[in-house]
Amino acid sequence: MNFPIIRHRRLRQSAAIRGMVRETVLTVDDFIQPIFVTYGSGVKSEISSMPGVFHFSLDTLEEEVKEIVDLGIPAVLLFGIPETKDSVGTSAFTEDGIVQEATRVIKSRYPDLLVVADTCLCEFTDHGHCGMVHTFERDGHVCGDVMNDESLELLVKTAVSQARAGADIIAPSNMMDGFVQAIRSGLDEAGFSQVPIMSYSVKYASAFYGPFREAADSAPQFGDRKTYQMDPANVREALREAESDVMEGADMLMVKPALAFMDILRLLRDQFDLPLVAYNVSGEYSMVKAAAQQGWINERAIVTEMLVGMKRAGADIIITYFAKDMARWLREKQ
Repeated sequence: MNFPIIRHRRLRQSAAIRGMVRETVLTVDDFIQPIFVTYGSGVKSEISSMPGVFHFSLDTLEEEVKEIVDLGIPAVLLFGIPETKDSVGTSAFTEDGIVQEATRVIKSRYPDLLVVADTCLCEFTDHGHCGMVHTFERDGHVCGDVMNDESLELLVKTAVSQARAGADIIAPSNMMDGFVQAIRSGLDEAGFSQVPIMSYSVKYASAFYGPFREAADSAPQFGDRKTYQMDPANVREALREAESDVMEGADMLMVKPALAFMDILRLLRDQFDLPLVAYNVSGEYSMVKAAAQQGWINERAIVTEMLVGMKRAGADIIITYFAKDMARWLREKQ
């Protein structure tokens, strides 16, 4: 055999060498743990399609948050399931709303834990859409148009009420045109200019959200969300969406879902210098859990590879229901 010959395997021959030259490393600081909060007392109810994920009432929330803090996870993302719903999602922006109350509980006990508030209306509206809807009948069926600009006013009220309750980061997920600018202006006018916006900049109308709809009780009662969430086939549109949010004052950009859209993560990483968030969504979580329960896959290995892939694609932050599991696995390696 003639030389020189390139011996790539020299740097793979032991775990120590592989670790020393590893290019992408997960740390607990990368993760945000979502939490679902509901009304009632003594509630810790497992979500059937998301094994290991629960609904918590305010009185059982502290145990979950303490575990998150003890694992070193720096942030939680709050979703609320309200006691009542109406056509405009009033419970989303009332001062005693479930997300607002949960925020106060968390910040009173763990002031250093970052609270990210999901800012949307779908969990709080009786029609399940992310904004105000003009409804009408067509051929005997209830139809509706989601009203963009009217919805912005309610989203601003929601964001301001969340910031007033103590939320550290506002995360609007509604995909209305102009939502970042509206919320930024509303927060600034209310005296919350220091509160950053983690924008769901590129949110696709994805089939991967199925289990979340059960968890948040937020399935649309008619139609779908394809008139405001993005077509999964589109790439260039993602750049336009992200660029709009940057111009409107977003502090962080997000791609949701992450697993099927790593090309979009890389695209945004290459085009913009803001922190980039990947949302490892409910369907991605549930598929792994189901396969692991059947013994078909090694859950720890699959989750690690999946999250490393998201970070390698460009994510600085990963929202994932695996955050607690991953934090434990990383601790075991130390």
